[in-house]
Amino acid sequence: MEAEAIGLASEVDFSVTALFWRATPTVKIVMLMLIAASFWGWAIIIQKFINYRVARRQADAFDRAFWSGEPLDELFDKVGGSPTGASERIFAAGMTEWRRSHREDGQLIAGASARIDRSMDVAIAKEDEKLNYGLGFLATVGATAPFVGLFGTVWGIKHAFEEIAIAQNTNLAVVAPGIAEALVATALGLLAAIPAVIFYNKLSADADRIASGYEAFADEFSTILSRQLDA
Repeated sequence: MEAEAIGLASEVDFSVTALFWRATPTVKIVMLMLIAASFWGWAIIIQKFINYRVARRQADAFDRAFWSGEPLDELFDKVGGSPTGASERIFAAGMTEWRRSHREDGQLIAGASARIDRSMDVAIAKEDEKLNYGLGFLATVGATAPFVGLFGTVWGIKHAFEEIAIAQNTNLAVVAPGIAEALVATALGLLAAIPAVIFYNKLSADADRIASGYEAFADEFSTILSRQLDA
């Protein structure tokens, strides 16, 4: 009897595709949600790696231009109209406010230093928001995908027990397919959650380092302008 049950179970297709098509509609929806979340998460991860690499390259290029000794007004005339990188936009924000703070007689309007700092802070906040855009989705997937997969598993096991009760048969050929279908949902939940958590931590740290570089540049630039104000 046991050998017969094992033989029947071995005839069942246990491929992921077959398990998906045999699953209940609820479990199928759970699986599709997790697959979509996984693909969307990987798209964000790849895009962020590209964006961060470009951001670092642009920041390095602008730092070389900024510290090359070229007058700031000339540098601003080159990049101020169409800044291509975050550092250039922060620099343009500070220089724009610097020029606006001069009266027609050449004297500075009071409070210029504070306004310049606020302008650059706003620019940095916008760039930081761009750096972190999409990371919240990774955090959400990492936190919720295992539980969504577990829900699919619980629902699938419930359906498997119902099939056992209807068939009034507890041999392996009846039990194994339903349990296997249910466990696929948990596997997909982990498949979506694990990369999301790992790369969320990695990308968050990268974003913080890039943003810290922007803040350091803004502080250095503000110091240079303060010297000119004092002079």
